[in-house]
Amino acid sequence: MIEGVLKIPLRQIKDDRGKVMHMLRATDDHFQKFGEVYFSWINPNVIKGWQKHLEMTLNYAVPVGKIKLVLYDDREISKTYKQINEYILNQDDYYLLSIPPHIWYGFQSIGNQAAMIVNCATIPHDPNEVRRMDLSEKKIPYNWEIEHD
Repeated sequence: MIEGVLKIPLRQIKDDRGKVMHMLRATDDHFQKFGEVYFSWINPNVIKGWQKHLEMTLNYAVPVGKIKLVLYDDREISKTYKQINEYILNQDDYYLLSIPPHIWYGFQSIGNQAAMIVNCATIPHDPNEVRRMDLSEKKIPYNWEIEHD
């Protein structure tokens, strides 16, 4: 696992009326601070990437649909420099993925429905602290067209 990334199982409370899906509490050991919460929808088979934040820690969960999320560590001082990690996030294997600053990420909705990604970010969105790279640049050694394990 890339240094600094956390994968935390999340609780779902189900009964015959429906369910409650937990995400993040101020009392959790991994909670840092609250900046904003936003919901991002991604259509089937669409890829959004690459980007990284310079200050923001992302706290992602996917309560609707299914995504493949790919991380790339280009931090030269990291123990996991040049490592790639893949995650499948969805409501059946429901967990929080906490991504520290300076990690490149991209994601793709997989399956036949749109997916909703919830982010409880540590700071409000600031376009000046985001770096973006087009998928066509090929600086990250990942091929979205190949099925990866």
